[in-house]
Amino acid sequence: MFAAPEDTFICNRPLQSNPPEFVISLRYNRNPMSTATAGFAGITSAQRKTLIAAAMGWALDAFDVMLYALVLAYIMRDLHMTKQTAGLLGTLTLLASGIGGVMFGFIADRIGRTKALMLSIATYSVCSFASGLATSVTMLAVFRFVLGLGMGGEWNTGATLVAETWPTHLRAKAISIVQSSWALGYAAAALVAGLLLREFNWRIVFFVGILPAFVILWIRRSVPESEMWMARQRSQVAGAPSAKFSEIFSRPFLKNTIALLALNFFGMFAWWGLFTWLPPYLSLPIEKGGLGFNLMDSTRLLLVLNLVGMFPGYASFGWVADKFGRRKSFILYTGCAAVLVPIYANARAPWAIMVLGTLVAFFGTGFFSGSGIIASEIFPTRVRARALGFTYNGARTLSSISPAIIGRVADHSGLSGAFYLCAAGFFLAAVVATQLPETLGKELD
Repeated sequence: MFAAPEDTFICNRPLQSNPPEFVISLRYNRNPMSTATAGFAGITSAQRKTLIAAAMGWALDAFDVMLYALVLAYIMRDLHMTKQTAGLLGTLTLLASGIGGVMFGFIADRIGRTKALMLSIATYSVCSFASGLATSVTMLAVFRFVLGLGMGGEWNTGATLVAETWPTHLRAKAISIVQSSWALGYAAAALVAGLLLREFNWRIVFFVGILPAFVILWIRRSVPESEMWMARQRSQVAGAPSAKFSEIFSRPFLKNTIALLALNFFGMFAWWGLFTWLPPYLSLPIEKGGLGFNLMDSTRLLLVLNLVGMFPGYASFGWVADKFGRRKSFILYTGCAAVLVPIYANARAPWAIMVLGTLVAFFGTGFFSGSGIIASEIFPTRVRARALGFTYNGARTLSSISPAIIGRVADHSGLSGAFYLCAAGFFLAAVVATQLPETLGKELD
């Protein structure tokens, strides 16, 4: 339950229902003065802990996943991988993330949001450590695949937990804060990789990836389960039918499911194609299609892109979406990214690479915050985690071809030329966003 005095939890059963089920809704009775001045004031300790848990899980997910991109140039050298093979391993991880997202969606709907969150963190942490033990491309591919399962499971369980525990008027901002933690995790990974690679090899970088597993101890002790999920479980015990996964493909959800899946696919194709290959693009010699930056310059640039570009891009989406609506915000962010990527691909001056890269990172990653916001508002509690898992991680499965395609095109046209495909992905995402419903202000039920 929400403990804030203005919040009321209402659970009622209709006198007649076919089929019979509990109708669970959250209504927030608040006076205009408290809404205008309180901001994040008044949230409960439980709500803060769920936000911290989801944000930490997502940040550490980014930390472990992006270590691969940050040491990719060194792995390619030591394991004698071509760009195409390196891209295929990135593709394999994304493919697994789609499978993991759907799988963990079922787990979260069955055993609870917090248990599924802990399991996903354990999976990607252990496999990140194991990646440092790989002595062949095959071994590394296996570890990266299993890591992808945990990577896919973390996002939808964390986003669902926050969506179900935070009030309607703060939901978009809270989910944006969770999403913005990806940039912090990516920045931490860049910093760790930059420091360790000066003294050690890429294997030591992967070994550090085991550290996120210790967060599980705090989550188990301190983070409560979603009251909305528990109420749904009680309703099933009382006789309400369990939900079917196929429900998200039936009316009235089918069009929204397909539109959100397509938007996420095009956006992720662009993002993974661009940001999987950005670290090697910065560090590879000019004659091999890169920009020839040294290790420290590349590290500093990646830190700026994450902290000045990605982080505010993620975080700002919730405020923009509450001001202008979900659909218009999607169009704005992905449309701007589509325009900026080709300009960035042609930049050669260090200041231009810094400024344009920051803008691309802001718009090209900020839109991801909207997926959890709008999906949590479209789908009901009984299928919410599975719906988020399918539309987000299903799109990651489809977009898993991106690193391999960009790598293959780069072998012939260079990475800067291959990035034009990423611009096309952002443009198509903006087009698909026009088909989404507007859910601003919708109560969860």
